[in-house]
Amino acid sequence: MPAEAAGGYEDSYRGGLRKVARVVLLDPEDRILLLHGHEPDDPADDWWFTPGGGLEGDESREEAALRELAEETGITDVELGPVLWRRMCSFPFAGRRWDQDEWYYLARTRDTSRVVPGATGLTELERRSVAGARWWTCRELARAHETVYPTRLAELLCRLLDEGPPAGPVTLDPEIV
Repeated sequence: MPAEAAGGYEDSYRGGLRKVARVVLLDPEDRILLLHGHEPDDPADDWWFTPGGGLEGDESREEAALRELAEETGITDVELGPVLWRRMCSFPFAGRRWDQDEWYYLARTRDTSRVVPGATGLTELERRSVAGARWWTCRELARAHETVYPTRLAELLCRLLDEGPPAGPVTLDPEIV
């Protein structure tokens, strides 16, 4: 499951659920940026996921979304939009179970200078479990055979691009892996 589980764990794990801010980052061509992660000791156990991670200290979810995006991709020229989706999830990663309350923010970037961005602030565990990044079109994502989280991301992205952001955050079905 997503390597973002590693960064800032203790600060963001309150009340039984780790508070997480994730970013649905779109470029001018409406492609979404996903990170490629894997179990630290098993690169064959891999998946794709949106940038983001746990809140640190007293930061807001918006602040965490922007910080995590910069740390994991090096991209700072973004326009952070509304919360699109909320999701509860539980998954094993790096020898423990992670229970998360995730908020997905829409963001846009004009920075297309890098085809694949570079991480600048990964934790040690993230360095061992993030294999890269890629921009995906909605069509590519819908046809992908790889594991992607959240599991309905292709459908959600296509709807977002067709209809625009929802009037308020949509609560996604919980995912337990």
